[in-house]
Amino acid sequence: MQALYQWQLTGQSADAAAEICQQFVTSEDYAGADAEYFADIVQNCISRNAELDAVLGGYADRPVSQIDPVERAILWLGLYELVARLDVPHRVVINEAVELSKKFGATDGHKYINALLDRAARERRVEVAPRVDAGSGA
Repeated sequence: MQALYQWQLTGQSADAAAEICQQFVTSEDYAGADAEYFADIVQNCISRNAELDAVLGGYADRPVSQIDPVERAILWLGLYELVARLDVPHRVVINEAVELSKKFGATDGHKYINALLDRAARERRVEVAPRVDAGSGA
């Protein structure tokens, strides 16, 4: 999330993903991280940011450009995992995104993250059954 946030703020080109990954490899927070997974997330979220923004725009209640950069980074991460990392259960994706938002985001940003990723999971993951409305008679 921090790497994606940094990329947004610095305005670097999409080619900078490898450089950003290298910067994080030397930090203390990186110890114990899965290097291959980290590189996959950073490189693909950056190279596919326009695609992720388009998906995000379909769920967001405001223009993507108005979403806080921290929340946007968390949403990119979550959306990418929901779409491309099917090895990660959707509940884990959502929970991790909510926890990141609680730690780094705005006061109630985690509620927005949770709602948006929950909707995305229901539409984009086969194993997630759609909710049945209580009033629908179904």
